[in-house]
Amino acid sequence: MGSRHLTIGLSLTATWRKGTRPLDEADAEASRKGTIGFNVELAKMAENAKLDFVFKPDFTGGPPSGAGQRSRTDKPASPENAAVGLDPLLMLAAVSQETDKIGLVTTASTTFNPPYQVARQLQSLNWMSNGRAGWNIVTSMDGAQNFSDEPLPSPEVRYRRAAEFTDVVRDLWNSNQFGGDAAPIDHRGEFFSVRGPLAIPAHPAGRIPLFQAGASDAGRDFAASVADAIFGAIPDLAAGIELRGDLRRRAAQKGRSPDDIRVLPGLYFFLARTREEARELHRLGHAHLGREKRVESVRSIIGLDIGEMDDDDRVMASFLPDPQTPVRSRTHADLLRRFIAENEPTIEELLARPEVVGSAHWVSVGTVDDVIQDIVTWHEAGAIDGFISLPGGSWGSMQLFFEELMPRLSEMGLFRKEYEGSSLGAHLGIG
Repeated sequence: MGSRHLTIGLSLTATWRKGTRPLDEADAEASRKGTIGFNVELAKMAENAKLDFVFKPDFTGGPPSGAGQRSRTDKPASPENAAVGLDPLLMLAAVSQETDKIGLVTTASTTFNPPYQVARQLQSLNWMSNGRAGWNIVTSMDGAQNFSDEPLPSPEVRYRRAAEFTDVVRDLWNSNQFGGDAAPIDHRGEFFSVRGPLAIPAHPAGRIPLFQAGASDAGRDFAASVADAIFGAIPDLAAGIELRGDLRRRAAQKGRSPDDIRVLPGLYFFLARTREEARELHRLGHAHLGREKRVESVRSIIGLDIGEMDDDDRVMASFLPDPQTPVRSRTHADLLRRFIAENEPTIEELLARPEVVGSAHWVSVGTVDDVIQDIVTWHEAGAIDGFISLPGGSWGSMQLFFEELMPRLSEMGLFRKEYEGSSLGAHLGIG
């Protein structure tokens, strides 16, 4: 690995409140702060730890399955339930006024928006935050019913549209440079006709960094072409090594430096003072997902019905459906298919996989020492360039992350001790 330190962001979602753990005083206090105050507090904690950015996902089809849900009938109105539906750019615009240096990565779909609007909104956020905006480019997996009567286009069409969309947005940003003359872009393409120029000049801090989350073949090719970082679905070390190596090769083939792209999986960590306490947090975080729900998850991911099999039965590679079977997420399907093909696991092992109980996030459970060792191992193996922090289990888990784990990474030379710049581009070392 090179000398560049880890790139670390924080997801502005209350991931630690999933599951069946009873609400504690810290949760109640977070609820009392309200949605905006809650997210501002998280962003300030991230900024105090010198993280590169906070990240706000978006869901155009409604709340994601299980988001902010708890197996309780007496749950209060909580920030994460409201935050799911808030427009991410508006949320981060509010956060920008209460922070100074932390990057602000918002999500905008290339399937349901016009490029001129996205270009203007992101450049507006960039000015409001003094150069701290970033764009998570998504093609969307659902939500078509909220925008028209047309069905969602195929993944191939969505990625062709995304590539042209991104080119248009970047051309619009370049069409009106700060201190220079604005000029039309006169774009005419397969999906868009845009004259330009953009009504707002580019911020002098430099270009807006681009993030992307797809890890299918089309998604990888797109990311290798344009992204500064990819939010990879990486449930295990081998998947990380394969994804990062492939993206670096593709970037080089497209004339970019392999170091131009960073692989940042979601790190869903369950931290506690003892391993036993951490394991209990992890158990409670997934206890609401009974066997029936997990079996259904396998069916929805890869089209395989294992409902009649016993826990100690093995899932053989020959059981896998045709790989061309339509699925909701090709990325998650490919990950789970590969795990089955390479390991032929028992039903019990399969139903415990991150792809089945979560979103194929990298999961680490234990003490601060344990999770740091996981991070070091993955980094030294060439599986990651950093990660997106997803605190699990409790508010205390997140406090241990900020108060003990992050300072340790800094002391080890794996992360910065102070910001060296005030823009997201500066944090990432890009112009």
